[in-house]
Amino acid sequence: MLPVKSLFSNVVLHYKTVFGYFRTWCKSGVLQQIWFGLLNKYRASLDMSSVDLDGSHTPALRGGEQVAYQGRKKRKTTNALYLTDRQGIPLAISDPIEGNHNDLHQIKERFTDIIDSLNNSDIRVDGLFLNADAGFDSAEFREFCSSHEIIPNIAINWRNAAHTDDIFFDELLYQQRYCIERTNAWMDSFRSLLNRFDVTCSSWQSFNLIAFIVILLKKITKQKKSR
Repeated sequence: MLPVKSLFSNVVLHYKTVFGYFRTWCKSGVLQQIWFGLLNKYRASLDMSSVDLDGSHTPALRGGEQVAYQGRKKRKTTNALYLTDRQGIPLAISDPIEGNHNDLHQIKERFTDIIDSLNNSDIRVDGLFLNADAGFDSAEFREFCSSHEIIPNIAINWRNAAHTDDIFFDELLYQQRYCIERTNAWMDSFRSLLNRFDVTCSSWQSFNLIAFIVILLKKITKQKKSR
């Protein structure tokens, strides 16, 4: 699928050569550094008036690392957290975990992955409004966000007996959360992401980053054409 002739030469590359380089870049973090660089370059085009957080269970058709049976999907899945800006542009993905865990499992460690990604792109997190659904409603996560000066706008889980009436929740802001659902649909248009075929987490995360790059560049190109 690579446009080899127009970019390089008439020599046909063997798929093993292509995948060999891809795996090298996965292990060395090249694609991650490219993503950090692009986010930093186009920071002015991001809308950080609020951000959206969501978890996703991806069916793992061939098994592999960080895979376990998820009852709701009735198959083996991998769970990861995604963060987008107000436009739905992907910003970060957490390290994946087995699909038999909910979104709050190891939430501090996983959300730290996301914060670190933003910091590596020179994007500040203090003062951010964070939208998240009721699956993230916990005192631990709210306190962790506050410790990083992030304002959590998390839907209240009414089954959580520990909730109090003084929890901040802006319903109008929360209604804008549809943006990340739209981003999930964009991500599902990539065959390698709709279902996970890669047995290694590094390959699967790298394919996510490639999708991030494509979505960002399409958005930036569209913005430039509209001016």
